[in-house]
Amino acid sequence: MRTLLRGLLVCSLAATVLVLALPAHAEKRIALVIGNNDYRFVPKLQKAVNDARTMGDTLKQLGFEVMVAENLNRQQFSQALLAFDSAVAPGDTAFFFYAGHGFEIAGQNFLLPTDVPAATEGQEELVRDASILADRVIERLQNKKVRTSILVFDACRNNPFERPGTRAIAGGGGLAPMTQLPEGVFSVFSAGPRQTALDRLSNEDANPNSVFTRAFAKELTQPGINLVQVAQRTRRVVSEMAETVHHKQVPVYFDQMVDDVFLNGLAAGTAQDKPADPPQKLAALPPVSAPHLPPANESVNAPIAMFSRHNGGWTITFSIADPTLGISWRMGDAGDFRETGFMDVLDPRTRKRMPNPSIELPADAPAGTIQVRYVDAGGEMQGPFPIRFEPEAALIRDQRKILDMTATSWLSFREFNGLLVYYTHLMSYRCAIRQVRIGIDTAVPDKVLNLPACDTKDPIAIPSNATPYLKLPPSTQFVSVELTYRDGSVSEIKSFRR
Repeated sequence: MRTLLRGLLVCSLAATVLVLALPAHAEKRIALVIGNNDYRFVPKLQKAVNDARTMGDTLKQLGFEVMVAENLNRQQFSQALLAFDSAVAPGDTAFFFYAGHGFEIAGQNFLLPTDVPAATEGQEELVRDASILADRVIERLQNKKVRTSILVFDACRNNPFERPGTRAIAGGGGLAPMTQLPEGVFSVFSAGPRQTALDRLSNEDANPNSVFTRAFAKELTQPGINLVQVAQRTRRVVSEMAETVHHKQVPVYFDQMVDDVFLNGLAAGTAQDKPADPPQKLAALPPVSAPHLPPANESVNAPIAMFSRHNGGWTITFSIADPTLGISWRMGDAGDFRETGFMDVLDPRTRKRMPNPSIELPADAPAGTIQVRYVDAGGEMQGPFPIRFEPEAALIRDQRKILDMTATSWLSFREFNGLLVYYTHLMSYRCAIRQVRIGIDTAVPDKVLNLPACDTKDPIAIPSNATPYLKLPPSTQFVSVELTYRDGSVSEIKSFRR
């Protein structure tokens, strides 16, 4: 395996001294860039390391302190993340780029180290235990209170576990939509749901980078455009390049930014409110052989919660990386903890009954903090860990995720005393939608479709006085639709044919 780091360690001493000399409160730009090519048990990749090197050079031009790591196994990946944790501070801008194999399991995205095993059908747990949960990267940056987190995944490749003569773990190309992002996070995927990202346009394509990275790196350095514009321009360029070889690849982005973020200067005419960024500095990762334990108060294994709203109230599901013997919780900082109980299935890691990872809350549950703790495989109590419950924000994120995953169900046609197009599905998840635009026999949605107001007490129910369909001319062939979500992001334009 080639060396973990390149270049940075040579000149790190002077640069590190300079970094340490900065005031503790100074806002910095810190980047961790990872490229994995040399997989041992699943297919190797050709351009992930080149992509990481190109992104590292690009981010240095933009004033980032860059840590570049190549061909990481599971332990080295963890050490790189710990070094990233140590480098960022409250108020910083953090940039995480990953090129390599990625895989979705049950709606969660995992980044695959080079020693991930060649799992087969039914061995999803092996992949989970050997990989890095993408959501965990976001959580760690949130714990460090960075101001802006930018995450870019050029990992939407084919199923790496497919092999002739075996039944592979279920999964196609692409990663799951990352819709439940906290405030201040911007994420970009090199391809949309169920799409695969191209390494090259043809066998004659001599470009050292993937189709996505070559476009994204170029757009990042364009002066005066914000992150959303970078993502939109990259999406257009990549889509057009992929179409030249009759391939569908449309990068997607998920935006939870409050302010516009400009990485290469403000737009023309925008006031320069703060001084220019300090000269570029370099930061170095420690050697992988050196032990580096996280601080005792760092919530590396803190649970992640997923919130789901249904007619009866809320289901909250905890995701815990460690094998657990029991899970308990309480609402707020006082009172007794309640056990979640157990499921009628054995956890293969502990060979004991698996704790129930879910709890239920009533529909009118107020905002608050859920305290979660668990017993690890060694019998030690871990936690409690605080998880913030914001009903309105959780409702919007949950419905947005459902809309992204069920895009083929947004509209449906029916012939009944004429031609009707139903948008019942959009009505049911309208709390996540700011505006719906449709186009009749045109690929440009040019009409606004009015939806009832969101009812947070019964969000999925369709009001009795609402009409969930439109009457169309009998000659209509197709309807296009575009959603503007509550966070201001815009969906791809979808076309629905009769």
